[in-house]
Amino acid sequence: MREQAIAHKVGNRSGMGGQRRSTSATQRPRRRESGGQALATRVRAMLGYVPAFLKLALTIVVGILIFAGYRAAASASFFQVRNVEVQGTSRVSADEIQAIVRKEVEKSGVWNADLHGLNARLERVPWIRTAIVSRVLPDGIRVRITERVPRAVVRTASGRFRWIDDDAVLLGEMLPTDQIPVFFLRGLNEEDPEGARTENRERVAKFLELQRDWDTAGLSERVSEVNLIDIRDVRAQLAGDNSQIEVRLGSQDHGKRLKDALDVLDAQRQSRYGSLISYIDLSQGKRAIVGLTSGVHKTSGEAGGPNAATESTNERKTDRDLAVAGGPDKVSAGEAITAGNKTIKDRGDKSSTSEKKSDKSKKSDPRDR
Repeated sequence: MREQAIAHKVGNRSGMGGQRRSTSATQRPRRRESGGQALATRVRAMLGYVPAFLKLALTIVVGILIFAGYRAAASASFFQVRNVEVQGTSRVSADEIQAIVRKEVEKSGVWNADLHGLNARLERVPWIRTAIVSRVLPDGIRVRITERVPRAVVRTASGRFRWIDDDAVLLGEMLPTDQIPVFFLRGLNEEDPEGARTENRERVAKFLELQRDWDTAGLSERVSEVNLIDIRDVRAQLAGDNSQIEVRLGSQDHGKRLKDALDVLDAQRQSRYGSLISYIDLSQGKRAIVGLTSGVHKTSGEAGGPNAATESTNERKTDRDLAVAGGPDKVSAGEAITAGNKTIKDRGDKSSTSEKKSDKSKKSDPRDR
């Protein structure tokens, strides 16, 4: 008999083939973790058993180590300043700026340099208006300078001539190679330059205004300096042969008043008393007062010396005022001569009277008997 082999159906939807496929899908081999991930997992597991205060202490220690490493790197020779670049200088010495920068950055290094402090230090140099400081890693510092612009020359109380800018900051000495201004400024407050900065700015602004007005009118060449101790009482010292004459201009119309005063002076110079003129006062604007001085020589000493008071006293005693009525445009030499004769006559009368009194005192002095 023949044997019959019965073939089983394979791969039907409900048979064993489907069950095997389902089992193989759910029992895939587990993915292996890398070495780094496994280590991190172990560390997290270990830290789970560490108390909280130990975690905090560990964090602090790590922070200290990082900070110490940063400080060591910042102060390393790698960041020591080797190059200082200076831009924008003409009057300020680039070598001076480089020396200041190297001194300030020497200990801290470029990486740890205090740029704001260095900026403030540089702006204390008289000629520097602004300074911008920046790092050029690893070993450089760049400095961009804006210099102050000299606007006028002031004669200080000590007799020195120094440049100043619009902010009334005293700059360097006037050099022989500098262009000499037509006239100088006097009267700056030097005792408290910081506290009187606003006041001194007003003086500089007034000086520049006078300079423009007098340049336009062609009068600047006849002035040697302007006294602005009180800007409401402007006084101009004349130049050249009239350098001993002061013109008092008051608080306004300075250009017109100076011109009128010079006209008065030119008229009075032709008189026999022209050489005795010591000042012309036009501060009231309506009349010119011509002050005369005697031929007595004033004694003068060093500034602030014992003779300073004597000079001032002698000036007060020898000055005589000639009031010229009708305004400066109506001044005549005859009026000044008449007033001058009267002044000299009064001096002679006083002198003879004092001589008579002296003779009487000599006669009555018992020591002469």
